[in-house]
Amino acid sequence: MDKFLHELITRTFAAVEAKDLDGMMSVFADDAVVIDPHFPTPQMQGKADITEGFRRAITGMRSFGYIIVNYFESENGQRAAVETATHHVVKQGMKLNFPQVFIFETADGLITRMQAYEPYGPHGIVGFFLFFGRLKNRFLKK
Repeated sequence: MDKFLHELITRTFAAVEAKDLDGMMSVFADDAVVIDPHFPTPQMQGKADITEGFRRAITGMRSFGYIIVNYFESENGQRAAVETATHHVVKQGMKLNFPQVFIFETADGLITRMQAYEPYGPHGIVGFFLFFGRLKNRFLKK
């Protein structure tokens, strides 16, 4: 495991938890990509877009929280997959607790891509049919 990459990722989560926008932006390359379905714009390209996305996220949240559950790193020390126990609190007080996975890619000591994956099912018409299929299965098993 490359100690630098693990520290970079830990520093990234700490900056988000502290709502330290400058600290967050210091870990991203100028042309970085952040993909996260929780943001109004799920794919942000470049520091200006990423800064605006995190600025909006900060204003809507009372607190952010991440506990690293599993950490996997590529042999070259440039990529990592991180499973977290995520625990956030929105401004209105609602607590959000869910597992989450992040994929990090780096170059020259900076994050070039960060993508979040949440355990949500499909959306739209596929999600609609999946919901009713599961509901049907639940009733048929009784």
